[in-house]
Parts: sequence; structure tokens; C-alpha cells
Amino acid sequence: MKKLFAFLAVFGMLSISASSIYAQGEEQSMAEDTTSAQVTEASEMVEEEAAAVGQDEGEEIQGLHKQIKAKFIEGGAMFMSFVLLALIFGLAITIERIIYLNLSSTNTRKLLQKVEEALNEGGVEAAKEVCRNTRGPVASIFYQGLDRFDEGIEVVEKSVVSYGSVQMGLLEKGLTWISLFIAIAPMLGFMGTVIGMIDAFDSIQAMGDVSATAVAGGIKVALITTVSGLIVAIILQVFYNYLVSKIDGIVNSMEDASISLMDILVKYNMKNK
Repeated sequence: MKKLFAFLAVFGMLSISASSIYAQGEEQSMAEDTTSAQVTEASEMVEEEAAAVGQDEGEEIQGLHKQIKAKFIEGGAMFMSFVLLALIFGLAITIERIIYLNLSSTNTRKLLQKVEEALNEGGVEAAKEVCRNTRGPVASIFYQGLDRFDEGIEVVEKSVVSYGSVQMGLLEKGLTWISLFIAIAPMLGFMGTVIGMIDAFDSIQAMGDVSATAVAGGIKVALITTVSGLIVAIILQVFYNYLVSKIDGIVNSMEDASISLMDILVKYNMKNK
């Protein structure tokens, strides 16, 4: 009898614990379902907001494009086309110069070290080979100087100075065209403005009366060309100043490296006497 009671007591405890565990599992699963549903709703809301923001940005870009196109047409196709061509050609030359100058930049300290090591190990021909395999105006100047080493140090110095001037001219190539477009763009804008003002006054003369609408419309259209020309000039002027500073840095590096090369050649010449 006692065994029966003990069995019933153990069975009851197991039933109670199982029911509590099952209840906790159901509560946990319900909580997980609720959490997953909330996460799904939140992700959907974020996606909808992102889509809305992307759509708004796309509409803003399209609206800006339409506004620029409308202003271009209002300013007059002829003068606005000339201003646009000045911008296109100026940017094309600027990009070409930026690429050329970046390719012309050389680590002069490393090049001088290689040239000096090649001189000490293999002589002038080995140093010339190092310069031949290195791009940039500094390596070209070094090569020209080393090529005339047999004629004496003075001839080498003159060769370095002369060829340095040639390389400087190559670095500054195209800058005059950029400065031309910087000057021409606002001039074209002013010319379009003056012609637009003349057309506005012709309209007033034809109407025989001063109309604020006609005058304001004509002046607005005329000033669009001026604004466009000034914007083009500002953009090209920024790039022009960048190119000038880049060229100055390369030229200073060339001059400093040329002096260091002459010192290396003098030491090498004294060593081999």
C-alpha cells in the first residue's frame, strides 16, 4: 500500500513538472513568435522608409537635372553651348594633365639611392639602365646627365640644366589652354547677357510701353549666361591652381634631385681618379 502511495506521489510530481515545463515552452515559443513578428514588421518598415528615401533622392536628382536643362534652354542655346564647350574642353585638358603629372611624380630619394648603388657596383652604364627603367622627368634628366659623363662634370651640369628646362616645358603643357577657357567662359556669359539685354529693350521698343514682365523676363534670361560662365570659370580655376601647385612640387623635386646627382657624380669621379 505504501508503495502504491509512493508511486502515485512520484507520478503526480512528474506530471506537475512536465505541465510546467510545457507551459514555459509554450510561453517561450509565443514570445519568440511575437519577437519575430515585431522584427519582421520593423524590417518591413525600414525597407519601406529606405525605398521612400531612395525614391525621394531619385526624384530630387531628376528634378535637378530638369532644372539645369530648363535653365540651359532659357539662357539661349548658342551662348550656353559655347560655355558648355569651354567647360568640356577645359575639364578634358585638366584630367589629362592630372594623369600626366601623377605619372611624372617620382620618389627621388629612392631613385638617387638606386643610381648611387648602381654607380658603385656597375659604373655609369648600370646607373643609366636604372634611369632608363624608371619613368618620370627626374629619371630622364638623370639619364641625360649620365649619358655625357665622359665629357666632364661641367658638360653634365649644363646637360642637366638644359634638359630640366625641356621637362619643365612638358609639365606646363596645356596650362595656357586651361587659362584661356577660364578667361573665355565668363566673357561668353557677359556677351550673352548684353545680347539678351538688347533683345529685352528691343521688345520694349516694339511694345511702345515699359512692361515689368517683359523687362524682368529678358534680364533673367540674360543673366543665366553670366552665371553659367562664372561657374565654369570657378571650376576650371580651382583645377588650374591645383595643377600649378603640383607642377611646382615636381620642379622643386627635380632641382633638388639634380643637385644631389651632381654631388654623387663628383664623388664617383674623384673616387675613380
